[in-house]
Amino acid sequence: MKIVHLTSVHARSDTRIFIKECCSLASKGFDVTLVVADGVGNEVRHGVDIVDVGAPSSRINRILVITRRVLDAAVAIDGDLYHIHDPELLPVGLRLKSFGKMVVFDAHEDVPKQLLTKPYLGRVSARVLSQCFEKLERYSCSRLDGIVAATPFIREKFIQINPNTVAINNFPIDAELVTENKAWESKGDEVCYIGGMSTIRGVREIVKSLEYVHPSVFLNLGGRFQEKKLEREVKAYRQWPRVIELGYLDREGVRKALGRSLAGLVTFYPVPNHVDAQPNKMFEYMAAGIPVIASDFPLWREIVGGSDCGICVDPLDPRAIGAAISYVVENPDRAEEMGRNGQRAVRDFYNWAAEEVKLFAFYQDIRGGDNGVLRR
Repeated sequence: MKIVHLTSVHARSDTRIFIKECCSLASKGFDVTLVVADGVGNEVRHGVDIVDVGAPSSRINRILVITRRVLDAAVAIDGDLYHIHDPELLPVGLRLKSFGKMVVFDAHEDVPKQLLTKPYLGRVSARVLSQCFEKLERYSCSRLDGIVAATPFIREKFIQINPNTVAINNFPIDAELVTENKAWESKGDEVCYIGGMSTIRGVREIVKSLEYVHPSVFLNLGGRFQEKKLEREVKAYRQWPRVIELGYLDREGVRKALGRSLAGLVTFYPVPNHVDAQPNKMFEYMAAGIPVIASDFPLWREIVGGSDCGICVDPLDPRAIGAAISYVVENPDRAEEMGRNGQRAVRDFYNWAAEEVKLFAFYQDIRGGDNGVLRR
């Protein structure tokens, strides 16, 4: 069975698509191809054939030209099952269905809600685009063979559209980000945020929170700004000299940044697409054994509070974020205990090993049950 993952947006090293889903399949002996659009070129990595259709020159070019190249590459590969990862590839999925192929859609986000928060869209245009995409999503996904949802909340939405919907949570690979034999007292007075930086992901408040903690505390900031204007603004803050700007990090870079930090921040704004999300970084902080400082949303409070692995705060209040950072810095025994609790929760519940089993079973159900093709 030849399985083909398709993306026109994500990097070839994307954690969910490549490291978890594609590599999990390849490690079990499946024939796996990943089609990407980044201009880096073709290669074979960890048993996965990576086919590059070229990088887009603009967002419009990506939608109008790159999606066609992805379709052409997908047809040329002649796979048995296609797993698409971007909303703009839903028409590609329908075209592949017309050729008699099996197609599933991986819903990483609730896109209609996400569109309402895009900074480059006006309020009216965002609402109109959200409504139009919701109709396309409903039409397309009802005709596909199945939906893979990144959270139980997203599953509840899609199961009304396509009954063959499964939640494959974006949980971390156990022990991947653990720094062995690093004593807690050897860490510096540093906390971290790892990921894309935007207004609604709270980077303003995170940097401003340094005003309310001891001057010895620094912030490790790993990732890229998604808004140039915001980047210029934040780098002009008087707290910026206490930021250690790490830029884009590969997985080893993420592991090192978490290993030197006393806590990880995930203080997203309370917008519709966030309050029911399960951000990967929150579970990665837990897996690395550091306390989580998270937005005080009901679901996040249930995860963080239920595991006793961090502190929930008002994400719009830099002073509250600063107070949580200060608590972690000033109470090392308690901070280390919360870190261990988070690791235990990942080991017992929030880990990829259980999710990959669900993914294999989902593929098998689509393929036709007990014919043995996916029982490897």
